[in-house]
Amino acid sequence: MATVRFTPHLRRFFDLPDTWAVEAGTVAQVVERLDERWPGLGFYITDERGALRQHVAVWVAGSQVKDRITLQDAVPADSTIDILQSLTGG
Repeated sequence: MATVRFTPHLRRFFDLPDTWAVEAGTVAQVVERLDERWPGLGFYITDERGALRQHVAVWVAGSQVKDRITLQDAVPADSTIDILQSLTGG
């Protein structure tokens, strides 16, 4: 099982624990499972095409996901997934 860590920002909008255990697979599968458990969370993270929203960053095992469009980055068992708002601006 992989562990998803949620930022305080996400916990303000959804009734989320600090962490949640989820089956390994792909980032897309993890987002699908999150949305099954907390309806609306998947759409908060991804757009209507399933791509990561511009101001959302997902890290798996310490590396930022590379596939922001189809979310096919692997999520190994025993890894940690961090979902957070990315910072932009200048």
